[in-house]
Amino acid sequence: MVRMPPIAESATLSTASRRSAAPAWLVMLLVCAGQFLVVLDVSVVNVALPAMRTGLGLSELGLQWIVNAYVITFAGFMLLGGRAADLFGRKRIFVLGLALFTVASLGGGLAQQPWQLIAARTVQGVGAAVLSPATLTILTTSFPAGPARTRAIATWTAVGAGGGAVGGLVGGVLTEYLSWRWVLLINVPVGALVLTGAVLWLTESRQGAARRLDVPGALLVTGGLGLVAYGIVQTETDGWASASALLPLAAGLLVIAAFLAVEARAKAPLMPLGLFRLRSVSSANAAMVLAGAAMFSMWYFLSLYVQNVLDYKPLQAGLSFIPHSLSIVLGSKIGPRLMNRLGAKTLAVTGAVISASGMVWQGTMDVNGTYLGTILGPGILMALGAGLTATPVAAIATSGADPADQGLVSGLINTSRQMGGALGLSILSTVAASRIEAGHGAKAALADGYGLAFQVGSGVLLAGIVLMLLALPRRRADVTNG
Repeated sequence: MVRMPPIAESATLSTASRRSAAPAWLVMLLVCAGQFLVVLDVSVVNVALPAMRTGLGLSELGLQWIVNAYVITFAGFMLLGGRAADLFGRKRIFVLGLALFTVASLGGGLAQQPWQLIAARTVQGVGAAVLSPATLTILTTSFPAGPARTRAIATWTAVGAGGGAVGGLVGGVLTEYLSWRWVLLINVPVGALVLTGAVLWLTESRQGAARRLDVPGALLVTGGLGLVAYGIVQTETDGWASASALLPLAAGLLVIAAFLAVEARAKAPLMPLGLFRLRSVSSANAAMVLAGAAMFSMWYFLSLYVQNVLDYKPLQAGLSFIPHSLSIVLGSKIGPRLMNRLGAKTLAVTGAVISASGMVWQGTMDVNGTYLGTILGPGILMALGAGLTATPVAAIATSGADPADQGLVSGLINTSRQMGGALGLSILSTVAASRIEAGHGAKAALADGYGLAFQVGSGVLLAGIVLMLLALPRRRADVTNG
């Protein structure tokens, strides 16, 4: 489940403008529908992956790019999308992002070759990164400060959580009763309807002060991350010493170094490096990268395991993940209350330990697994722990930043989670594929490969726990004062 970055509040519309604008409920419906589509598409494809592989002849490693192509571009352009909305107008950017997302969904649903589907998912990610920040800023400029705005943002957050939670079920229903193509094509009529409503009824607003867009920064960080992920994937087939692996890895690291150089000199950088001098920001983002690397792949490998090994139908797979989805929502909801009692650092570590224990348990999966013993128990632990960890780590990240930078730091922590997830999926998919290949792709080998991915993931999360214990602020006061 993805939680979108809050955007720093800007000037609200005047009272006269509000009176001439669309009814508040309609604005809420339009922007929440856009946000629902964005978050849904992070998870809806997971259950459809085996069908996609059969339909397009994707390899075991090629499957990960159906997920990663979306996540990498989403993460790389998310901060840029928020700034573009402030500069060029929230309605205009909302419409642009939704149109791009909808057209890319059509292209993906009609894809006849693997590269066409991956290209469509890449463009979808760019559209989502442009669209999602605009949804929240439209709400903050359409509702007056106070209870009305608080209720609007709470609804937006709940819709986002719901999109992530029901993704598996929606994907299962569409794949089983229609086709895997409909997990993408369903966005077309819904997107067209929301797009029409946005053009007709949303009111334009923008931030008064113009700021430059750091397009080079967004392109460099996205390209660097993609090259590194590609290099990691190539190691499975060609080895770490091969040119096909080393060249993209080296190129990716050079591009990321160029990104850091650009950010250090940019007048309006996408990622102000000075923020990382704050211990709260640097340690929390590092912890979130590791947590994302370990936790993000859970749905991916579980979807493959229950369908490829346990022979679940897509709908059965989607239904089997409902307790997992409810657990991560529960963890996210009770996290703030527990944080007030335990402190942010203690809760973050506790959540990570719970999730790691679930991963260790999940790593014991085999070809004879059962739902109650192999899927339900460890899945609830992993999901609950993920929900409990995200909120306190984000709170620590923003604790030491200037109030004017709160929105930016919140965006950074979510970007770190997505980037960590993309790299983690590349690493864990490569690990799983190597074990599966050694067993010649039999069901037992598939189970061993997916189990090994969870075992390695638990090791990554253990490293994250150690980092949290050593680097995150130690006292409750540190979360308030930085």
